[in-house]
Amino acid sequence: MKNIILIGMPGAGKSTIGVLLAKSMLMDFADTDLIIQKKYSSALCEIIKMHGIDRFLEIENEVICKSEFYNCVIATGGSAVYGTEAMRKLRESGTAVYLKVEPGELEKRIKNIHTRGIAMKDGTTIAELYTERAPLYEKYADITVNCTGLTAEQCVDEILRLL
Repeated sequence: MKNIILIGMPGAGKSTIGVLLAKSMLMDFADTDLIIQKKYSSALCEIIKMHGIDRFLEIENEVICKSEFYNCVIATGGSAVYGTEAMRKLRESGTAVYLKVEPGELEKRIKNIHTRGIAMKDGTTIAELYTERAPLYEKYADITVNCTGLTAEQCVDEILRLL
């Protein structure tokens, strides 16, 4: 079976929804943020602090390009859409699902913005990051699910319906 690739902003629920979706579809689950952390033996925020945002984005692109996924629900990092090669590889292997959540709800969900490991410049707001990234999520999405106001289970049901 082809992969299902979850894309969207930090706080959209990609990891939580991904686990539930994988269980319901009898698929494996992978989280690209966890793959990066394991490879570098560091939290994302430490990798960003040590190498800078630009290098982190290169690392993310490289790690995704070198990873093999089969019959898998893949939760990508929110910044994965900056990696043209990574997104090409992922989309060739399956269906990209954009978990769309409005900035106001994202701000409520993200409590640990500085320790979470979000690839964003100091002083940037979630709303500004959303404005920057939304066109990329829309560009790469095969399916868009508006998750604003929905539980993780409701999002999974909607993804299954659309697939």
